Amino acid sequence: MAVPRANATSVPGHGTSGEGSRAFVYFVSAVAATSGLLFGFDIAVINGAIVFLEKEWHLSEFQTELAASSLLVGCIFGAAFGGWLSDLWGRRNALLLSAILFAVSAIGASLPHGLPEFAVARLLGGLAIGVASVLAPLYIAEISPARIRGRLVALNQMAIVSGILLSYLANWGLSFLGSGSWRYMFAVAAIPSLVFFIALFFVPESPRWLMEKGREAEARQVLERATGLEEATIAIDSLKEVIQLESGTLAELFAPGVRRALGLAVVLAIMQQWAGVNTVLFYGSKILADQVGASSALGANVLIGLINFGCTIIALGLIDRLGRKALLIFSCAAMAVSHVILAICFHLTSPPTYLLVGAMLLCVASFAVGLGPGVWVVLSEIFPTKIRGRAMAVATVALWVACTVLTMTFLTLSRTLGRTGAFLIYGGMCAFTALFVLFVVPETRGKTLEEIEKLWLVLPVKRSSV
Repeated sequence: MAVPRANATSVPGHGTSGEGSRAFVYFVSAVAATSGLLFGFDIAVINGAIVFLEKEWHLSEFQTELAASSLLVGCIFGAAFGGWLSDLWGRRNALLLSAILFAVSAIGASLPHGLPEFAVARLLGGLAIGVASVLAPLYIAEISPARIRGRLVALNQMAIVSGILLSYLANWGLSFLGSGSWRYMFAVAAIPSLVFFIALFFVPESPRWLMEKGREAEARQVLERATGLEEATIAIDSLKEVIQLESGTLAELFAPGVRRALGLAVVLAIMQQWAGVNTVLFYGSKILADQVGASSALGANVLIGLINFGCTIIALGLIDRLGRKALLIFSCAAMAVSHVILAICFHLTSPPTYLLVGAMLLCVASFAVGLGPGVWVVLSEIFPTKIRGRAMAVATVALWVACTVLTMTFLTLSRTLGRTGAFLIYGGMCAFTALFVLFVVPETRGKTLEEIEKLWLVLPVKRSSV
């Protein structure tokens, strides 16, 4: 996909001052993070729409799970090919493709009169999410100064939860249009998709990808605008050094050191999903509708979205101060508590509504302050430059497979073990993840991407030379 290259006058802060332009970095990061907003909207809009789809199409339990998870199947394939596309075309061009798919899916999901057509349209949206979920945090990490990288990558998570909140607001507001309101719930996402597509023409390509393609002058120009002349020179030299240590082949994904980074990333990606937050984000309205009715359930979802949004803002301020590990451990522990409370609620014949809603709010808040943004930050940081796109794709595919499994099995698991048993399992997953982070995950706060890369690459090289 050939597109015009963004030049120095295309974006805010195009000067090359000694300290770089923070306005430029935030602008570029915000554009990339817009994909996160679409990601969040498309993921969560099914929460409200599913109530109307079930009634209009008389869906069985399995068909309901299929309607909810068809998007996620697309996410798996989008993530699988997103890294390859980004290594071939560049981060920005692959994001342009995702913007087109977002728009096509939004319109397509609003038109069908049966589940098969609906599932295909949602699968296209999943392809867009899969590509964007790999590339947006990757792109932001590659253009950000180390001192604020965690905050900026977490901005993508901020956009995701903003999209979730917007979808809940749209679901609640449009629900008053009647049984066909679900069509409008999906269609409105076409507007931000178009905005995202246009905005991408005003941002540059990733400097690290440019260096990989031998376009050093362009990479230097982007880095000077982002970090200033001095830091840009250091970054260029570091990139040259680490590129020489890399073969860039698929075999390198399983080389000593890198293999450890990949294994760590895959486990984190899977456990982020199996921690169980998506049972609330995808099926929250269905869970609450049994207690308070459909209309009140959609209103309660707005409250859940607001808590998600607010706690993600807190995470933005803490992730570069407290570090990744502290937030991840706290998040997992608090989520385990929330799942135990939910298990107790569902064990009761008539659980208090305030306790049920409160536990769901605690679950979402705990995820938003740590496990949500923290995992994406770590995934964007720990891989070598030349294989970062492919390695990020592997980890993100694992994430979406785990998400699909969770979504496809929640209703069945709840029927088999009861909701009490299901949420106790999710609580156990959270406890395991907290221990994994404590003993296995390294702290990456404050380190440049090149310093993190050497953690995996330099030591194996030294051992082989002895």
